[in-house]
Amino acid sequence: MSMLSHGIVRTLLESDRGGRIFLLILAAVALAIPVANLVIPESSSLHLSAYTVTLLGKYLCYALLAVALDLIWGYCGILSLGHGAFFALGGYAMGMYLMRQIGDRGVYGHPELPDFMVFLNWQELPWYWYGFDQFWFALLMIALAPGLLAFVFGWFAFRSRVTGVYLSIITQALTFALMLAFFRNDMGFGGNNGLTDFKDILGFNLQSDTTRVALFLLSALALALGYLVSRYIVNSKLGRVVVAVRDAESRARFIGYRVEHYKLWVFVFSAVLAGIAGALYVPQVGIINPSEFSPLNSIELVVCVAVGGRGTLYGAVLGAVLVNYAKTWFTTEFPEVWLFALGGLFVLVTILMPQGIVGLFARLRGRAAARKSAESGAGEAT
Repeated sequence: MSMLSHGIVRTLLESDRGGRIFLLILAAVALAIPVANLVIPESSSLHLSAYTVTLLGKYLCYALLAVALDLIWGYCGILSLGHGAFFALGGYAMGMYLMRQIGDRGVYGHPELPDFMVFLNWQELPWYWYGFDQFWFALLMIALAPGLLAFVFGWFAFRSRVTGVYLSIITQALTFALMLAFFRNDMGFGGNNGLTDFKDILGFNLQSDTTRVALFLLSALALALGYLVSRYIVNSKLGRVVVAVRDAESRARFIGYRVEHYKLWVFVFSAVLAGIAGALYVPQVGIINPSEFSPLNSIELVVCVAVGGRGTLYGAVLGAVLVNYAKTWFTTEFPEVWLFALGGLFVLVTILMPQGIVGLFARLRGRAAARKSAESGAGEAT
């Protein structure tokens, strides 16, 4: 089985030079970060703090989310401005499990109800919280909640042939409606404050360095697997049909393909990837609240993919890391400038680099190869 998996991975990456480079860098980072945090002493300048490990883990979660969006936008032509909703639903599923693990260690000491429910005078646990004391159930809901929402939404949208900017606006309206709903205290998800004060996961203390490193490694593994599965889909017959739908939907429909079925399948898979990213994000940052549904988060995600280069998958990873690093720096040094910088970045990329950073590198590499070929041809002529 392992030989078969190795063969599949090798086949996928044979013609994917950028993917090979990305996976090699990811593997190197995954090996270096634990050593820098756990082995190298704090007195050394090479030591990496727990805060930095958590920050890098967040970047990897955002990168997986960007891969999920690039799969449907770059290859299927579906510009979703609501993928933050799927990310947040996966995060809430994980947060509900972590809240159930607190037990009587909360501020109010209630053995079953989370602190915010005790504060709001809830008498019993809502039915939709049942089962979240089991890790397997939480894992199921991490995939099922965003996947089911994407299926229901996509079923009606794609069958109605809603496309283009209209679909983008509807997805943005969806995440905005969910944000307003989760802000309500009577929804039973913590209202404005959300879910926080997590203690442990599977019995491991979330504040310990080893747990943080383990979560970082899980995020790196999820990103690698998410990339490989997405690349497999793109290279398969399904992926070729999806690209055909992106380039000429009416023609694909005319020759007999059920376009809405292909769109729906890819959309649901992308939503599940986004939910997994959200679930890995929550235990690392220690909180999940309705602000994760904010339409601005989904717009930032689109900027990430555009900056890196849509339709490449690894370009989405590059864009997510660069944009989120810039956000971290700007919100620390010049917090009032960040939104203007984000908007300016999107405008500049659209005008100067329509294919993103990856496309710019490819263009420069092509020019260098053409110049070298011309020089060698001139040398042969003389």
